[in-house]
Amino acid sequence: MATLLSVNVGLPKDVRWRGRAVHTGAWKYPVDGPQMVRRLNIDGDGQGDLQGHGGEQRAVLVYQRQSYAYWSKVLERDNLEFGQFGENFTVDGLADDDVCIGDRYRIGEAEFEVTQPRVTCYRVGMRLHEPRMASLLVAHHRPGFYLRVITEGRVKAGDRITRTRTGKGSLTVADTDALLYLPGPDPAKLRTALSIEALSPGWQQSFQDMCRRLDQPPRPSPAAPGWKGFRQLRVTQVVPETPTVSSFYLQAMDSQPLPPAMAGQYLSVRVPGEGETSLVRSYSLSSAPGAAEYRISVKREDRGTVSTYLHTRLNRGDVIEVAAPRGTFVLADDHTPVALFSAGIGVTPVLAMLHQLAREHSSRAVWWAHTARNHGQHAFAEEARQLLARLPNARAFIYYTTPNLEVAGEPGITHGHMTNEGIRELGVPADAHAYLCGPAGFMSDVTSALQLAGLSESNIHTEIFGAPTAINPGITGPGPARPHQPPGPQGTGPFVTFARSGLSTRWSDQYATLLELAEACDIPTRWSCRTGVCHTCTTPLLTGQVQYTTHPLESPASGEALPCCSIPTTDVLLDL
Repeated sequence: MATLLSVNVGLPKDVRWRGRAVHTGAWKYPVDGPQMVRRLNIDGDGQGDLQGHGGEQRAVLVYQRQSYAYWSKVLERDNLEFGQFGENFTVDGLADDDVCIGDRYRIGEAEFEVTQPRVTCYRVGMRLHEPRMASLLVAHHRPGFYLRVITEGRVKAGDRITRTRTGKGSLTVADTDALLYLPGPDPAKLRTALSIEALSPGWQQSFQDMCRRLDQPPRPSPAAPGWKGFRQLRVTQVVPETPTVSSFYLQAMDSQPLPPAMAGQYLSVRVPGEGETSLVRSYSLSSAPGAAEYRISVKREDRGTVSTYLHTRLNRGDVIEVAAPRGTFVLADDHTPVALFSAGIGVTPVLAMLHQLAREHSSRAVWWAHTARNHGQHAFAEEARQLLARLPNARAFIYYTTPNLEVAGEPGITHGHMTNEGIRELGVPADAHAYLCGPAGFMSDVTSALQLAGLSESNIHTEIFGAPTAINPGITGPGPARPHQPPGPQGTGPFVTFARSGLSTRWSDQYATLLELAEACDIPTRWSCRTGVCHTCTTPLLTGQVQYTTHPLESPASGEALPCCSIPTTDVLLDL
């Protein structure tokens, strides 16, 4: 008979960690006597990060005495106390490989339902002073699990735990956890998981996305980069497209054909910076796949050091350092409808896709929707018009946000911004693949509108060249500063370049991982587990090699790295 050994509660508080404040409710401590369990919490308890913890589906966290004994041996520690794994209920029994999603249990006056495994989270490592803990919980199949409160009531240490219903599908907590976090998920178990109504909506969504990826035709896998590191290419033409946009045509120094690029991929270019540093930026290829020369089209930004360099210093015959074409923002290789949305200079990768469709004389239904300020700022208007004319099932929608009212008779032009309602009225079917490139706000609005129109998240593909929105769960305090050199003496190791942030610095052994270096430089980062489990931090590794200090549970794809658990072994260029 399983037994409730301890009831543990704790209200959220700010905890100092790596020089920052983390708002967390992970500090739980045993309490005596009966405690009232309510729909969202036990009295006296709370969660700090409601994105990953808490709520009706994650009201109570359970961990087992047997797992405490296990970790005492593995970690060689004899000071573990109930509540230290962040759990509300410490129990005797209810092993993760026995308890199933949907099982119901009576404890004291209350009844509960198992909804999901523990969310992998760095904060359990904070509490235990063991940074690897999030990874270890998954790798050793001992995550613990969450309960939904079916019937509110009082519980106390010593209460017996009685199973009142067996979950549909007989999918254990340990198996469910492995499906999400470990490589090679079993498709049959994924579909079983989706049939379990008790599984929390968040995990349902994750498994639905995984099943869709299994069911869809594979997207083309970009070939290995055409060359390692940077090579010199010669500028053969500089062509103004608008007053602020110019195209740069690039050719091999020996005039031999360049390795083919896929439509939607980008080049990274390197130009001299101050001292021994250099500056790197990435620009989408706007040329047709298979073209004899690469073409990048660059908008000159007011404070853009590299774009200004290209516009003012680069002329025909000059030489520039370029990394090989990269990127996974490429057309799915199927016959479904395709919608290409862009704003401003975001037209470049989708223009390359339009070239590919026209070259193939594709019969696919194509939607072309582009937003520009006005006619004078509309880059590639005529080129796109000619390409669309070669596609029998294409339709175009152009929006000018600040039109020149002196220019009359602009057929096919909508004056004003692309609206959510207008996007839905375009009639893009639910089975279409949509490709979006433009400012972050534009892509967010278009994504929301397309989802309301019935497109699944997995069919909406985006390309962002600015720094992505940071994901730093639980971190409080002032917003991020502009990227800067790390504090203290300069390192002596390999150069680490953060391409999106335009910063290069030498590696120093004072940092345990590339993620820690990025944080010291105030580079926007995205992470959750910090131990190679969740892959939230996955970052394109444009050049160089890394070594994993904690080997991830699943290796990243070729050309990608996990900064949370890696260090550089050569000069590296990260797409951060």
